[in-house]
Amino acid sequence: MKILALDSSGLTASVAVTEDGILKAEYTVNHKKTHSQTLLPMLRAAAEMIELDLNTIDAIAVAAGPGSFTGLRIGSATVKGLGLALEKPIVEVSTLAGLAYNLWGCDKLICPVMDARRGQVYTGVYTFPKTGSGMENVLSDRAADIGELMAELNSLNREVVFLGDGVPVFWETIVKSACFPCFSAPAHANRQRAAAVAALGELYYAQGRTVSADEHRPEYLRESQAERERLEQAGKNGTDNADAAQRT
Repeated sequence: MKILALDSSGLTASVAVTEDGILKAEYTVNHKKTHSQTLLPMLRAAAEMIELDLNTIDAIAVAAGPGSFTGLRIGSATVKGLGLALEKPIVEVSTLAGLAYNLWGCDKLICPVMDARRGQVYTGVYTFPKTGSGMENVLSDRAADIGELMAELNSLNREVVFLGDGVPVFWETIVKSACFPCFSAPAHANRQRAAAVAALGELYYAQGRTVSADEHRPEYLRESQAERERLEQAGKNGTDNADAAQRT
């Protein structure tokens, strides 16, 4: 089984290829460049280094969200184009699940935290049962206020490892709010990695959890800022119109 994986859900851009449980190549860059500039050149470079014929892959795994709206759209457009051109299925992997999978086998709760702006985070809580039966989602993926997240974690009363680009943004709040031992994941495991997306992609592909390139859609978990502003403006206009009607 050969899986090509891409992750452009945040500032980090990452491409990886796995084959039968072995990581063949990974190219990851965490720098302020647009993914439209970096993703395809990174894919070409990785493919050339391992002499990969893209026609030989079985599926394309993608970090399907949540995350940056622009980054998710770029990743989605890229895998849809590749899937259509190569006639390969798409494996959709939660960005948060991919982050958590970086810490495979950890005996603590794993809490990915991605900065969603306006005091919110994209988050979920994961664990690896001692039975070795795989990764479980303890708290479902969602957009949440950081205070709400900390209250839920306090109720679980377990040690927690945090990772993701929201950690440096909210770490002071996390430490002050936590009634439990909390840790920050080290540099090699605290950001998105396409290798983790590929590893989960292998598992999902074996389970038949694929979609066609036409069917693939990113999972945003909330409206974009432009959409929120449009709805707010529509609500304001509706209120103004109602007030005007009452006055007449």
